[in-house]
Amino acid sequence: MNTQTLPTHALPPPVPGASRLPHPGTYGAAGDRCIVELTTLLGPLPTLRRRLTADGATLTVAPSPEDCALSLKLNGTALEGEELTFAGTAIEPDANDARLRVPGELATGDTTVPGFPATLALRVVERTDTSLLVLGTIRVPYRPLRRTTGFALSRIRPSDRLRLLIAAEFTCRPA
Repeated sequence: MNTQTLPTHALPPPVPGASRLPHPGTYGAAGDRCIVELTTLLGPLPTLRRRLTADGATLTVAPSPEDCALSLKLNGTALEGEELTFAGTAIEPDANDARLRVPGELATGDTTVPGFPATLALRVVERTDTSLLVLGTIRVPYRPLRRTTGFALSRIRPSDRLRLLIAAEFTCRPA
């Protein structure tokens, strides 16, 4: 039996500073350019892994990072008819300036129920003046999320954590 080592290509290092964001404006991600995967975990084991449909993915870039916003509207069979939304209130570089953090709320479609605080950790894969390609995760404990928002998954798949993996390409919407 022979082993063969294939060459690997590392991603380029992220561009430091505010240059990680495109020019100010409103950006959207088309349904085929936004992939979201829901994973529920019990200890180290995944109990459910499904793709979700992103009905709306919008990024608003402002001159100040505190005024930037990111929103996602998700649904799919794994959510059993419910809608899940993430509304980010700012985009800020994290402590080591290698990634972006988007603090916000994870909520259901019911606006009368409060949201659950969550942080989207993003890595910018590619950036141009009119587009942004990102990969990120949201990780939240499941029980407090269920108690706060009423969001519940199937009882036959127990979990203690919920993870959303998000890959999206935001492009500038024509004015």
